[in-house]
Amino acid sequence: METSTASRSERGSFTALVKRDGRWWIGWIEEIPGVNSQGRTRDELIENLHSALSEAIAMNRAAAVAEVAGEFEEVRINL
Repeated sequence: METSTASRSERGSFTALVKRDGRWWIGWIEEIPGVNSQGRTRDELIENLHSALSEAIAMNRAAAVAEVAGEFEEVRINL
């Protein structure tokens, strides 16, 4: 049984590590390796990280669903 993409509140929150690096702001999502970005301003960086995180979650979800053979159930696990 496949369900639709979870809303932002169901997905929880993530921690961004951000810092200024010269003329740029750079940042990483602590909980998801490989999700990082940069921006000319702190606000632009946060927007870019949000976009990169959303895309990574969507790709991970699509890859996981593609690996499942036959019927399956999605179970939400909260930490």
